[in-house]
Amino acid sequence: MNDEVEAFLDHIVYENGESANTRDAYASDLAFFMEYLSRIGCKNVSEVTRDDIVGFLDEEGRGGLRDATRQRRLVAIRMFFAFLAENGKLRVNVAEAMPSIRKGRVLPRVLTETEIRDLLESIDGTRPYDLRDRALLELLYACGLRVSEVAGVALGDFDAEGGLLRCRGKGDKQRLIPVGAEAAARVERYLHQARPVFAKGNPAEQHLFLTRLGGPFTRGGIFTMLVQRARASGLLKSISPHVLRHCFASHLLAHGAQIRAIQEMLGHASIATTQVYTHVDDGALQSLHRRFHPRG
Repeated sequence: MNDEVEAFLDHIVYENGESANTRDAYASDLAFFMEYLSRIGCKNVSEVTRDDIVGFLDEEGRGGLRDATRQRRLVAIRMFFAFLAENGKLRVNVAEAMPSIRKGRVLPRVLTETEIRDLLESIDGTRPYDLRDRALLELLYACGLRVSEVAGVALGDFDAEGGLLRCRGKGDKQRLIPVGAEAAARVERYLHQARPVFAKGNPAEQHLFLTRLGGPFTRGGIFTMLVQRARASGLLKSISPHVLRHCFASHLLAHGAQIRAIQEMLGHASIATTQVYTHVDDGALQSLHRRFHPRG
């Protein structure tokens, strides 16, 4: 069956124009499926039944695999069997019209306001690295930026006087986000006292945040820096730049911000994406309801 899988993977790259990452993801998903078929004694794709596919997905679920990953594997299997049917390798496509796996709602991970404060205030040194990292993380949390967005912020995007940041998001869409007083002050201090050290006298480099080599951060570089700073602060919870984005939204909501305003600042195309934050802090929302609802 490996020959059929390789032919399918070549097809999605050379015929459908899928990326190498997509090919690798499908290759991984189908490898797990092939291993399962081998264990149950299925030696040919023509022998595979609908029950075999269901059994594979059920076993993956019992093993703790997330619904989203199981759904991705089902998509890979569907596409593989559709390819075989279209090329005359199968008379009947048993994977056709198989129902999608119902995904449970996955709530975003957040830190408490105290944990955020302790993390940020733990970076209190005066070295250029401390000033840079404090400014970058303050801006991430203050503006709810994606990691790719903060890596791409240019010098001209930060308006200290107006307290605004111009951000280029998905699809190159631009939005203006208010920058809080603390974050603005930290960024200004970094600009005056630390950025020249990293810029090394290169006026052509226009990215706001620079590494020791004088160039812009990668997403991985920001992730690594954040994890190191979090561990140094004593924070043991799992953290990433996206967790700070979640914190930005859920903390605003908990303090009474309108969800439409949060949607605008996050750059979500749909309000449905933002509404997941209404489920993060039920206790705070109940308190707000009691305070502001006329019959609370």
